[in-house]
Amino acid sequence: MDTLSLVALTSLLILVIAVVFYVIFWPGIKQRRVRARPFPAQWQTTLSKRLPFIAHFPQELQDKLQYLIKSFIADKQFIGCAGLQVDDDMRVTIAAQACLLVLNQPDNHYRNLRSILIYPTTFVATRQVRDDLGLVSTEHSVLLGESWDQGKVVLAWDNVEHGVRNLEDGQNVVLHEFAHQLDSASGATNGAPLLRTRGAYKSWAHIFQLEFDRLQFSAQHQQPSLLDTYGATNPAEFFAVATETFFKRPHEMQHHHRELYDQLTSFYRLDPANWPSTHSN
Repeated sequence: MDTLSLVALTSLLILVIAVVFYVIFWPGIKQRRVRARPFPAQWQTTLSKRLPFIAHFPQELQDKLQYLIKSFIADKQFIGCAGLQVDDDMRVTIAAQACLLVLNQPDNHYRNLRSILIYPTTFVATRQVRDDLGLVSTEHSVLLGESWDQGKVVLAWDNVEHGVRNLEDGQNVVLHEFAHQLDSASGATNGAPLLRTRGAYKSWAHIFQLEFDRLQFSAQHQQPSLLDTYGATNPAEFFAVATETFFKRPHEMQHHHRELYDQLTSFYRLDPANWPSTHSN
């Protein structure tokens, strides 16, 4: 074997070893490093201010949430848009709510998420839209948040703050957009996230269809509804809106939409109705 071939073979071997190390060993090493790193006091201050009910969780759950927050912030890129400077208060506020959704989930459903883009306020999304005749037009939408399958979530910071400041209106852009991320983990954003059994899908489909039809009826006839009628847009939006209501108005949802509440309790493995009343102060 000549010198050039030996160098090429050695380089290939080094590359293979590096890839194996990065894929197999590095995630565990990184996880141990994150777990060993103390939760910063300033981050704890943000948690206490933004989500005070967490202080009443069992210590085991608090520790788990802190670990998930540390991992989330270490893994994801937070990008300020339109001149916004992102600080740790923003990172922790967003990460804590995103991680609350997966606090008792067995898998990391955010593994494909790469970045969170944060605008100071509502932003305009521009898209090319094709109608039934094949004609393409440009559509401009003013948004508070958006979830992309390509590993991105976009949020308006002023609305993020509103969501944690007003804990009784049933609306929270972080919970909404990250519910979409969980929904898309199944391979399609269709209102049916990854469930554990085939029977769970059957029950989910039955109850969610009934509740979706009920919300559509309320929206069409302008009847009052606990769930935001934006959820009547399609099943994906219904799941996101139901998630917001589940976490922000759990007692009312449990009373008025008990089967829906039970489905979400089973999926999230959390029961917000049993959390201390301080979460709605």
